[in-house]
Amino acid sequence: MRHRKRFNHLGRKAAHRKAMLSNMASSLILHKRISTTTAKAKALKMYVEPLITKSKEDTTHSRRVVFSYLKQKEAVTELFREVSVKVATRNGGYTRILKTGNRLGDNAEMCIIELVDYNETYVSEKKAEAKKTTRRRKSTKKADAPAEVEAPEATEEKGEE
Repeated sequence: MRHRKRFNHLGRKAAHRKAMLSNMASSLILHKRISTTTAKAKALKMYVEPLITKSKEDTTHSRRVVFSYLKQKEAVTELFREVSVKVATRNGGYTRILKTGNRLGDNAEMCIIELVDYNETYVSEKKAEAKKTTRRRKSTKKADAPAEVEAPEATEEKGEE
């Protein structure tokens, strides 16, 4: 039974799993989107999101902590220079998993995991929604309004004479 088991072991020994997740996290940071199985993507999400949160504070200590997980200088530099700036206002949920169907060879469920702020299709939709204006239906009372306007003017003219 899996009671109180925190993460998926992915059928690998600890050293292999850590190396694989480190490489996948570096690839995700460098390329902004990777294709993998759903189980690996969910494990990667748990692995990389705390690192992105840690990158919001650019100190020597946080860089060393992130480097101990990623083990690639280019990925750490990219994370602290570009990714952390883009996600600075976001409180979490830095990655998105999009399911793409099953793999032909072994029928494994495949997906794309990507950084949320780097997908142009979703980012542009948010901006389009912000500019959206409300539409109001024309009232039928406007057709009656000129007749009502003329009537008081006619009575005022009679009152003046």
